[in-house]
Amino acid sequence: MKEEEIESRRRFLLQLLAGGAFFLGGSSRVRADVFGRTPGPLPSGRSIYRLSGKAMVNGKEADEATVIRAGDTVETGSDGEAIFAVGPDAFLVRANSRVTLEGHDEFLVVSMRVLTGAILSVFGRREHRIETANALVGIRGTGVYVEAEEKMSYVCTCYGETLLSVQGAPERSEAIRSRHHDAPRYIYGGSNGGIEPAPFKNHTDAELSIIEALVGRTPPFSFLTPGRSGDGRY
Repeated sequence: MKEEEIESRRRFLLQLLAGGAFFLGGSSRVRADVFGRTPGPLPSGRSIYRLSGKAMVNGKEADEATVIRAGDTVETGSDGEAIFAVGPDAFLVRANSRVTLEGHDEFLVVSMRVLTGAILSVFGRREHRIETANALVGIRGTGVYVEAEEKMSYVCTCYGETLLSVQGAPERSEAIRSRHHDAPRYIYGGSNGGIEPAPFKNHTDAELSIIEALVGRTPPFSFLTPGRSGDGRY
C-alpha cells in the first residue's frame, strides 16, 4: 500500500472519530472501529482481529481463522495489513512487512525480529525485545512503533520505557521514558552508527487504542485529551 493511501485511511478514521463513529467511555476505550466492530478481547482460539489485502503466516495465505503463535512469521504485501493478538501482546503490521515472533511458549512472545516494514505493538508487563538490522529495543510493558529499513530504523516509544541500542554496538544506547510519543528516534547501524532525534510519524493513538483493547487494556492517555490532536501529535 502506498504511503498516501495509508495516510488517507488514517485521516478517514480520524474524521469518523470526530464525527462520533467512535464512542469513548471515561477510560478512553474505543467502542467501535471504522468497520462497525467493537475492539475487545478475541474469542478463544482466535488471533486475528482484522486482515486487509495480502497477508501470510509462515508462507501461507492467512484468514481470520488463522492462529498466530510465537515462532511464526507474518508477512504483508503491498496492499496488506494485519491486526492480531498473541497472549497479552497485540500488533498492527503495516504493508510490505516481514516480522518473526519468538518466544518460549507458543502464546507468549518474548522477542520480535522486524526484517522489513513497520509494526505497531503493545506489550504486557514483561520484558520483551525488538530486533532490526540496525537496532535493538529492550521493552517492558509499553507501546512501540518500529519501521525497519536497510541502513536505519525508526523507533517511537509511544509510552513506557525502552532501552535503545545500535545493533552490534551496545555501548551506543539510550534509555527512553515516554508518556506520549515524547522521544522518537532514528537508529543507524554500522561502524559509524548512532541514535538521533526523529519526528513523530506514521502511527496514531486511535490505532494504539484498538490494539490495546484486543488484550483488555487501554492506553495511559486519551487521544481526545485537550491540547493534543486525534492522530497522536501534540
